[in-house]
Amino acid sequence: MHRLLVTLALAAASLHAQGPLPGTQPLEPNADFSATMVAGVDKMALRLIEESKSHRKPDRDKLKAILGVVDERLPIKALELSGSTTAPALLAETDTARIFRVRWPVFNAVHGEGVYIQPKEKAVARVIYLPDADTDPERLANDAMLAYSGCEIIIPALISRGSEFSTNAKYGVKTNIPHREWIYRQSYELGRHIIGYEVQKTLALMDWFDTQPDKLPVLAAGLGEGGLIALCSGAIDTRITSVYVWGHFAPRENVWAQPIYRNVFGLLRDFGDAEVASLIAPRHLVVQNLGFPKVQGPPAGKEGERKVAAPGEITPPTLDAVKAEVARAQAIAPGDWIKLCGENDGTKEIVGHLLPADVAVPLVKRIQSITPQKNEQRMPVDPTRQERMVRELEAFTQRLLVTTEMERNEQFWKKLPLKSMPEYEAHTAKERDRFWNDVIGRLPDPNLPVNARSRFVRETDKVTIHEVTLDVWQDVFAWGWLALPKDMKPGEKRPVVVCQHGLEGLPEHVFEPDPKAQAYGPYKAFALRLAEQGYITFAPHNLYRGKDAFRTLQRKLNPLGLTLYSVINGQHQRILEWLKAQPFTPPDKIAFYGLSYGGKSAMRTPAVLPDYCLSICSGDFNEWVRKCVSIDMPMSYIHVHEYEIWEWNMGRTFNYAEMAALIAPRPFMVERGHNDGVGIDEWVNYEFAKVRRLYNKLLIGDRTTIEHFDGPHTINGVGTFEFLKEKLGPPR
Repeated sequence: MHRLLVTLALAAASLHAQGPLPGTQPLEPNADFSATMVAGVDKMALRLIEESKSHRKPDRDKLKAILGVVDERLPIKALELSGSTTAPALLAETDTARIFRVRWPVFNAVHGEGVYIQPKEKAVARVIYLPDADTDPERLANDAMLAYSGCEIIIPALISRGSEFSTNAKYGVKTNIPHREWIYRQSYELGRHIIGYEVQKTLALMDWFDTQPDKLPVLAAGLGEGGLIALCSGAIDTRITSVYVWGHFAPRENVWAQPIYRNVFGLLRDFGDAEVASLIAPRHLVVQNLGFPKVQGPPAGKEGERKVAAPGEITPPTLDAVKAEVARAQAIAPGDWIKLCGENDGTKEIVGHLLPADVAVPLVKRIQSITPQKNEQRMPVDPTRQERMVRELEAFTQRLLVTTEMERNEQFWKKLPLKSMPEYEAHTAKERDRFWNDVIGRLPDPNLPVNARSRFVRETDKVTIHEVTLDVWQDVFAWGWLALPKDMKPGEKRPVVVCQHGLEGLPEHVFEPDPKAQAYGPYKAFALRLAEQGYITFAPHNLYRGKDAFRTLQRKLNPLGLTLYSVINGQHQRILEWLKAQPFTPPDKIAFYGLSYGGKSAMRTPAVLPDYCLSICSGDFNEWVRKCVSIDMPMSYIHVHEYEIWEWNMGRTFNYAEMAALIAPRPFMVERGHNDGVGIDEWVNYEFAKVRRLYNKLLIGDRTTIEHFDGPHTINGVGTFEFLKEKLGPPR
C-alpha cells in the first residue's frame, strides 16, 4: 500500500513538473502550430482530391442532387414574347427567320429569358445555345449564320459575373459579389445551386419542345459558363440528342481555385468532366478546345462597395490536359461518341458529329453558302433583363426559407419518438450518422497511433499548463493546451471542460488573464478561470485561422463531400480518446464550451460525438439557416467576407434546433448577450424554443437552458459556470 501511495504521489507531482506529461514524449516548440496544422490539412485535401479520380461512379440522379435540380418545374405550353411599346419583342427579321425576345416559366415567379430565332420554313433541328455568363444573347443572335441555318434556336441569358445587383437597398449594402456568387450564397445552404437553377431553365425548354408536334434533333451548345450548363443538362436529360461544349471541358480537380459559384458539394467523389460527359454517351458530344473565359477574380470593388467576394480564377487548361480528360471519358464509356476539336476543325466536322447525316449534310451546305456578315439590324440588348433575373432567383430562394423549415419539420421533428428515451436515442443515433455523413462529411476514424507529445508552457499559483499534440491522420494532428489544477490529490479524477476558441483564435487566448489584452475581451480567460475553480480544462486549436489559408481548405474539401468540420470532428475524436485514457479524467465527464466559431463547434462537434457529456454554445446559437441565407437580416452572412460559411443542404436537413436534438438527452445550454451582433434575441429565442419544447416533451426540461445577459459577443461565465457545476458536479 505504501508503494502504491508513493507511486500515486509521484504521478501527481509529475503532472505539475516543467517537463512532458506522463505517458507523452517531449514536444518541440513550433513558432506557429496553427499554420502547420492548416498546411497539413491542405496536403491531405489535395491528396484526397487526386485519389478521388480512381473510384468515381457517375450516376445521373447523384448529379441532379448535388446540383440542386430538385424543384418541380412549371408546365410550359408556349414561349412568351417579351416586349413593350418602346421595346418590341420582335428584334429582327430576315428573309429566312424572325428573331424575338422571349421568356418561359420555370418555377413560380421564375422565368428563363433570352432570344428566340424562329425559322420561316420547317425547322431542321432545334438548338439551345447557351452563351458565356458575360455574353448577352443578342450578341450571339447577331451572327447571320444562326438566322440562316434553318434551325429553331433559343439563346438563354445566364446570370452574369457582374455585381451591379448584388445589393440590398433596405440596408444600403452594395458589394462586389458577382451575381452568380450572390445567388450561390443564398441557395447553397438550401440544397440549391446557381448551376442547378440554370440547368432547370434549360430543361424547361426541353419540356416545351416535348409539346411540339414535330420531333427534331435537339442540340445543347454552350460557350464558357454556358458550356458548363450544356454539359450538365445533356448529362441529366436524355431528351437532348447531342451536346457541344466550347471553352469549358477540362480536368476539374482544381475547381477549388475557380470562382466559388462553381463549388459543388461532393462533385469530385463521383464526377470530373469526364464522368459528367460519360452520362451523355452514347449520344454525341463535341468538345471544342477554344474560347475559355479568362476570369481573374471577382469584380474590383467600387467606391462604397463592400469588397467581400470570394477569390477565384478561370484560366485556360493546356491542350494535353483536355486530351487527357477526353481520354478518361472514352475509357469510362468506350466508343466514338466524343470528339475533341480545335481551331482547325471546321463546321463540317463539328456538325457532322453532332447531328444525323440527313440533317447535318444539307445544314452544313446551307451554312457554308452564307456570306459572312452580321444581321442587317443589330439587336439591342435588354438593359433590364439581368436585374430581373437576379431578383427572381433571389425572391424564389428567399421563399425557400419557409418551405425548407416545413421540410425539416416533416422529415425530422415529426419522426422523433418522444415517449421512450431508449427509442429516442436509437432514432437520433441514425440521424446523427445522417448529419455526420451527409451534411458535415465524415472522414475515416483517426488511424495513426496517438503519439502524444507535450511540453510545459506556464503556470499560475493554482494551475499548470502544458501544450499537447496528438497525431490523427497522415499530415494531420490535434493540438491544444491542457490546464491541471495544482491541488489535485494522488489518483484523483476531475471533470474536464474543453474550452473552444473562436475565429482566428488560438488556445492561449482562452487563458489570457490580462484585461488589457485583446483576447481577454471576448474570452474572459474562461479556460483559466474554470481551471482555477478546480476543473481540468483543455483548449484545442480548431483550424479556422489564417483567413484565406483556412477558407481555401473548405473549398478543397467541399468537392469531396467534406467540410472543415470533417477534419475538426476527427481531431476531436482523437482528443476525446486521449483525454479518456488519462488517469485524471472521468471518461463520462468531458464537457464542451465554445464561443463564437467555437460556439459553432459546440453545435457540430458534440452533435456527432456522444462522448461529450454536455455542450454550451456561446455567442453563436441562432436561426442559423436564416442567418446564412436571408437578405433581410443586417447580420446575414450574405453581405460579409466569410465565404466558407455555407454548408450544403443544411436548410433542408439540420438547423441549430435539430443539432441540439442530436445532443439530447445530454445537457445543452446557450449563452446569449443581448448586444451580440451575431444575431438578434427574437430569432435566437425562436430557434431555442424548439429545443426547450423537445427537452420538455422528453421530460428532461431541467437539462437545457438559455442565459441572456446584457452584454456583447463575449463569455459571460455566470450561468454557464453554474450549469457546469450542476451537471458535472463540483470540480473538487
